[in-house]
Amino acid sequence: MAMFGAFSLAPAPALADDPAFLSIGGGPFDWNRKKDEGTEFRIEYRHDEKFLGALKPFVAAAATTTDNYFVGAGVLMDVYLGKRIVLTPSFAPHFYSGGNKKLDLDYAIEFRSQLELAYRMDDRSRIGIAVSHYSNASLGNTNPGTESATLYYSMPLSQVFGN
Repeated sequence: MAMFGAFSLAPAPALADDPAFLSIGGGPFDWNRKKDEGTEFRIEYRHDEKFLGALKPFVAAAATTTDNYFVGAGVLMDVYLGKRIVLTPSFAPHFYSGGNKKLDLDYAIEFRSQLELAYRMDDRSRIGIAVSHYSNASLGNTNPGTESATLYYSMPLSQVFGN
């Protein structure tokens, strides 16, 4: 949260406006611990309206090829590093279902923190890479946590719905 606070104090030109996005992504799941390696697929709606200066709400759903499922909502912040490069930290609690004897995240609520770096195209769509971490913040008996790496494509909703 301190990172969000520090970025919210950035000068206004660094925080350019962008439309709402539909973001789809996929990539390696549990690539760091390697207890239940698979692929994670995600879909997100990223709102265009800001609150508290620079935070934007988003909702997400994800599933892995190893039967882990996540649904959540949280906040993100787009930090523009020039016209084309966008750094997006985000945080969201997720409801979690799944797990097996190899990897069980041990609690129905998992907190997902992520850092994404994207290239912004002329039509405002983006292609980016992200690294994220799931953790139950020690709410469960154990806190195994896991990571995922995601390749994202974010499309303005106007492109999705042809407006």
